[in-house]
Amino acid sequence: MKKQKDSGSGWATDPSTLLRVGDDFVLADVDANASPGFNGGKASGKAELKTAADELSEKQERLFAASKVDATDAVLLVLQAMDTAGKGGIVRHVVGSVDPQGVGLTAFKAPTKAELAHDFLWRIRKAVPDPGMIGVFDRSHYEDVLIARVRGLADDTEIERRYGAILEFEQELVDRGIRIVKVMLHISGDEQKARLAKRLDRPDKHWKFNPGDIDERQHWPAYQEAYQSVFERTSGGAAPWHVVPANKKWYARVAVQRLLLNALTEIDPQWPPADFDVEEQKARLAAT
Repeated sequence: MKKQKDSGSGWATDPSTLLRVGDDFVLADVDANASPGFNGGKASGKAELKTAADELSEKQERLFAASKVDATDAVLLVLQAMDTAGKGGIVRHVVGSVDPQGVGLTAFKAPTKAELAHDFLWRIRKAVPDPGMIGVFDRSHYEDVLIARVRGLADDTEIERRYGAILEFEQELVDRGIRIVKVMLHISGDEQKARLAKRLDRPDKHWKFNPGDIDERQHWPAYQEAYQSVFERTSGGAAPWHVVPANKKWYARVAVQRLLLNALTEIDPQWPPADFDVEEQKARLAAT
């Protein structure tokens, strides 16, 4: 069978609306292999990623520059997913296209003893982006209502308390001028199995393989239920969730890129005006 050529490129429907979790959202109904709203296939997606990178980079630079005057805006990208879903690829291919001095990446691992001595949001608060920054959470405070629920690390009462604390925390950030882009990269169980097998087959990927990932696969249905609960309890607040089908890596990347672009467009950061006489400085420079 001949491989079909792309029929077009670009977004037919804004993913901020299309992928947003609504009141009747059901995770089980999402086709992880789909590419909703995008015209074209892999080639078009790669072209879109490259073309839009310049726009993302300029808007990020404006955000950073505006903060040097008096702007307080920032962006926080929250990435949640099952293992192998492509969080690292988002960081590398999407966030990696902007100036690294304007990005703060935090990869949250299992909490340390010192962190466990505090409330679960204590370590999260320390990583919140400053004005002018794009903060990226590779996993986040949501681990404390996902793994904690699946693994029984907290009882139902505590999980419910954490939902409320998360909603208050995110409202606090939004009130401070931080746009929160919450993304769940959604892959199928079969796709995860194939990606794990690929890591085992390639010596250059062995370093990415964690035997514990196979253990977590045993809890796949429980994780899907936990994510559904997260969406129901925390998408109606100041920061809605977006579920991005991620079996196609190229689609997940262009979708998250567009979500970030939309957040920056809403902020509309402007270049700060010069605090000196430009013409005077031109004359001084010419005289040197």
